[in-house]
Amino acid sequence: MMRARVPLLLLGILFLASLSASFATSLREEEESQDNPFYFNSDNSWNTLFKNQYGHIRVLQRFDQQSKRLQNLEDYRLVEFRSKPETLLLPQQADAELLLVVRSGRAILVLVEPDDRREYFFHNGDNPIFSDHQKIPAGTIFYWVNLDPKEDLRIIQLAMPVTNLQIHEFFLSSTEAQQSYLQEFSKHIPEASFNSKFEEINRVLFAEEGQQEGVIVNIDSEQIEELSKHAKSSSRKSLSKQDNTIGNEFGNLTERTDNSLNVLISSMEMKEGALFVPHYYSKAIVILVVNEGEAHVELVGPKGNKETLEFESYRAELSKDDVFVIPAAYPVAIKATSNVNFTGFGINANNNNRNLLAGKTDNVISSIGRALDGKDVLGLTFSGSGEEVMKLINKQSGSYFVDGHHHQQEQQKGSHQQEQQKGRKGAFVY
Repeated sequence: MMRARVPLLLLGILFLASLSASFATSLREEEESQDNPFYFNSDNSWNTLFKNQYGHIRVLQRFDQQSKRLQNLEDYRLVEFRSKPETLLLPQQADAELLLVVRSGRAILVLVEPDDRREYFFHNGDNPIFSDHQKIPAGTIFYWVNLDPKEDLRIIQLAMPVTNLQIHEFFLSSTEAQQSYLQEFSKHIPEASFNSKFEEINRVLFAEEGQQEGVIVNIDSEQIEELSKHAKSSSRKSLSKQDNTIGNEFGNLTERTDNSLNVLISSMEMKEGALFVPHYYSKAIVILVVNEGEAHVELVGPKGNKETLEFESYRAELSKDDVFVIPAAYPVAIKATSNVNFTGFGINANNNNRNLLAGKTDNVISSIGRALDGKDVLGLTFSGSGEEVMKLINKQSGSYFVDGHHHQQEQQKGSHQQEQQKGRKGAFVY
């Protein structure tokens, strides 16, 4: 009896050892996949909801599924829309509040209310830093038209679901791609609602003959002209009265806040070689989307997903349609490796401050020197004296955007010393 139990015991031990090894391997794979939990590569992070010859609709994977560090973004999703010239997105409603920003092109956005509708011109403008935006309340039926005869329309949406963590788009139309949601009711309900026989209802609303190919369709210029007669400039009533704009010859940044949604909208462009100096946001979690161009980004945060005094740098090479998340209080620096422009959404934006760690203005480090009559505080904070620290800070005459190539040779000479400092606690190495 004992002899029979020994092989079974050995098999059990081998099974547990195999299971433990498999579990350890899966943990290592998960850790490797989370080397940079803040970076969403455009090649594998966008899921296509719909696509045809006229355009597509894509949604970014859920932030909280990428990493536990992004759990505060579980109630937010990014949706990207693109359509060819002279096309229409068919009427729909969504179970989410939507904040739309035009990335390129011109459109007419139509918001439908009971017995009424409102049309707005909606465009990128001559300069991407002044992109139009619009808020669409949850459940509002809307549609839009790309009215440009030559340029594609590109829109990025910040969606805030009100039902659950998924976004559902309800289309009235029955097309080759999907059924109208009205078709899901039992026959007696539309018959009583429309006071008509189901055969007539089906012929007028749902018949396969005359169905569109999908939810993005072609529209003729005469229809566009008719819509244009009633459209007005996009509404910004819910947004801050004045844009917060900063800039110089190296770059520009414009920010607007929707206080009702507690969301910041930003547009930023940088010239090749420009550096947005190290800075951080006090409260807002910023979702940065690359519209055009390329950039190198470095974010400094806690090492690993735990409470610690050790920090490390999270780096990424960004290109078109990539997404990068900047958590509140995490220092970040961005260098343009080509002419580049971004759209950004800041979550938890009310009473948020942007604090610079270098540059002539809005520099929080230099403010330490003024506190408590306090160059001694700076001297205690850094290895040099307070006077030396202030002298170092004042060497940079620029603010926000500076020449990223400045002193590049000296930086290369000192690269060995920088590599040695990477392991220091709290060190920010750029």
